[in-house]
Amino acid sequence: MTSGLSRRVFIQGMPFLAGVCAHGRLSGARAQPLEGLSADGLAVRSLGEIAAERGLLFGSAIDMDTLENPAQAALYRHHARVFTSDNVMKFGSLRPTEGPADFQHADRLVTFCQEARIPLRGHCLIWNDWTPEWVRKLSAERCAYWLDRHIDEVVSRYAGRLAAWDVVNEPFWPGHGLAGGFRNGPWFAAMGQDYVVRAMKRARAADPTGQISLNEAGPEWESVWSATSKPYRDGLMRLVDEIHAAGVQLDRVGLQCHWFPEFTFDGDAFSGYLHELAQRGVTLSLSEIDVNDAWLRGSDAARDAQVASRYEQLIRAALREPKVDSFIVWQLSDNASWLNGARKLWGPNGQRPRPLPFDAQLRPKLAYEAIANALTLPR
Repeated sequence: MTSGLSRRVFIQGMPFLAGVCAHGRLSGARAQPLEGLSADGLAVRSLGEIAAERGLLFGSAIDMDTLENPAQAALYRHHARVFTSDNVMKFGSLRPTEGPADFQHADRLVTFCQEARIPLRGHCLIWNDWTPEWVRKLSAERCAYWLDRHIDEVVSRYAGRLAAWDVVNEPFWPGHGLAGGFRNGPWFAAMGQDYVVRAMKRARAADPTGQISLNEAGPEWESVWSATSKPYRDGLMRLVDEIHAAGVQLDRVGLQCHWFPEFTFDGDAFSGYLHELAQRGVTLSLSEIDVNDAWLRGSDAARDAQVASRYEQLIRAALREPKVDSFIVWQLSDNASWLNGARKLWGPNGQRPRPLPFDAQLRPKLAYEAIANALTLPR
């Protein structure tokens, strides 16, 4: 993910049509109320508890803002049964300058999760986006050195304390025009697509007992940029095969599932794609779910209803595949969303996104009910 904004340049710069909300409108069931909304996110039943009754994990991204806000921290502890680090463990956060890593904030997050007895997934070791400028100036040889060193040091430091690592994040970006649809950046420029297998091998060696994951955004959707959907899907499938062919056991694939208004969703096609991935011996996560409603029309309540519908249909479709075992929203409350990070991601007249199951005051929204509904229905 995802807080790196350049990864969504094509979205941010895309002209939104007057009827853009129609592109994302879904047919089918809307979220039905459970027992009415509460004014307190701690007073409603834990989404993590609901998911656990079906043998599933529900969780959230988490960052330092939650650790500094006791009310927000309580909400996250109540609902999440797994956390994913948001920004604090990314390469640029740990190594803003060349030299020793700064683990101060990452250590605090690990301690928080241990004290809460909630597993933490590390995100992410290697990503061609959101890398500091000093990495982009390295020679190919030095770039390879820093990939190896970074993975060795970081994974070894937290071995046995983290549940899993997103070893490589978003290896694809067909818009860059590279063979195979790969994303350009310093790691790819130095090593070509082989950087992916190299990173996986280093992570596996640094912590042989930890889970390793490949995380991607793009294969989930049909959209106004649908010409790139097939390269995403085919490329990810091919890369999973290549990782296994190299003798590395890839444990998990995460599909991010950030939903923008111009995206459309075919539940049957999505379930079929998940099944194809599952046949390759990997477990599957919906790893960064949120719904950007900023360009949807209507009142907050009307937009919240559309957001809820998308959550429910996405989760229902995913649950058709038994190898899907976890659903992770990219933060729990609207105030913590990465979508607030740039006004260019907001809607008309500064309309701010409301993309998550709890609002900025930590109160449950219709999306909370939609997630709970989807998780309580049989597969």
